[in-house]
Amino acid sequence: MSVTTESARWPSTAAPGPWITEDWLSVWIGLAIFALALAGLGGVDLLGWAVSTSVWIDPGQALSTVSKTYAQLGGAGALAVTYLALLAVLSVSAAALNLDLKRFAIGFTVVFAFAYASWIIGSYAYVAAVTPADQQKFGIGWSLKLTNEGGYVVALLTGLIIANFFPRLAEWLKEAIRPELYIKIAIVILGAFLAVTAAGRLSLASSLLLRGVAAIVEAYLIYWAVVYYVARKWFGFNREWAAPLASGISICGVSAAIAVGGAIRARPTVPAQTFLWHEPMVAGAWMGLAVKTDGAAVAGGSITEALILAKSAAAGVHYQPGWVLGVTAAVKVFIDVFIGIWAFVLGYIWTNHINPSRDRARVAEIWQRFPKFVIGFVLTFTLALLIALAAPKEIGARLPAAIGEANTFRVIFFILTFFSIGILSNFRRLWQEGIGRLAAVYLLSLFGFVIWVGLIISWLFFGGIHPPLAS
Repeated sequence: MSVTTESARWPSTAAPGPWITEDWLSVWIGLAIFALALAGLGGVDLLGWAVSTSVWIDPGQALSTVSKTYAQLGGAGALAVTYLALLAVLSVSAAALNLDLKRFAIGFTVVFAFAYASWIIGSYAYVAAVTPADQQKFGIGWSLKLTNEGGYVVALLTGLIIANFFPRLAEWLKEAIRPELYIKIAIVILGAFLAVTAAGRLSLASSLLLRGVAAIVEAYLIYWAVVYYVARKWFGFNREWAAPLASGISICGVSAAIAVGGAIRARPTVPAQTFLWHEPMVAGAWMGLAVKTDGAAVAGGSITEALILAKSAAAGVHYQPGWVLGVTAAVKVFIDVFIGIWAFVLGYIWTNHINPSRDRARVAEIWQRFPKFVIGFVLTFTLALLIALAAPKEIGARLPAAIGEANTFRVIFFILTFFSIGILSNFRRLWQEGIGRLAAVYLLSLFGFVIWVGLIISWLFFGGIHPPLAS
């Protein structure tokens, strides 16, 4: 890219880059929430003031504190305290990222309001009630049966409406639209939740992890080759475009098509619920393999689990929660680790054989490209698992409740992620910026074979394996 005369005439006045990345911030914030939750093991409740939302028919009964210890706050008080706590923590993060602090604070206030309102709407009994017993409890004759995690869908749709019909508002909010930060914090917290789930069935969890590794290696070697071929032969991209495009679509999502994908990536949840409710683990793995970005995949896995468990319960089969989501999360984490390794492999091939240069790929690049939030996920998972397995019985008995309080924040960050994905999906602007061919490659690859190859491989590795039954 050439430098213009005007830009060469004046020295750069750009602000210095941030001293920390969103990736590392997600690790520290997630670990901080995890550490506060662990105080509950000693009988000190530091997170019980967080807001929790139940399925409701009376708006006054929708909100409460996650712990009875802080019940005097009431639902509205819990919501206000939760907002203020998140605003404080994330404002510090915004300052570390060199963002405009005032704009971030104002934007986050609006983002939180829209996102959590979406969650409350998604918990409305006519949307969330699943079983006939639930409907009878709330005195209703029908519902959409989406569970309260239908709030993720409401948040996404709200963001889409703002992005495409109120673009000035979307632009005004952009300082607080941080889907990568929000979802990575959520995944760090998710590690502890999955550890508590896995502690009771360690052999099953180990088997699922090994199957997940094998599945992603097999799937992505197929994905990459096919997407590269399609981009080169059908759409005429050169090698320098086709390689990163193949990596983006097959491994972690493509930046130019990310917003388009965000609006449609959760679609596998519909057939997953309808046709795979009797194969829950296959459905969970499919979300991880077919849905490209961390946010959409993990939240899609959460929605899928809620829908499948509800449908199974209606048929008289009650599975333990957490296992379907755990498979999705494990597959996505392995994929994120795979990114750094694959980038080094491609770099080595490119700089040594395709376009030889002095600037050769270095092994150190694996660490540089390694997603640091995975470290946080592994730490929370490992520590929670060790506590569950090795701590004295009375302490171990307090662990599920303590991690449950941390998990409340995981849900909130999921909501913020979905709303942010919607806000980024201004289709008109994306088209004007020339993503037509990129989006075409993405959509053709996704619906032409990525989804179906992912389903086949998920079935091969996870077919016939079921979550433990709830006690």
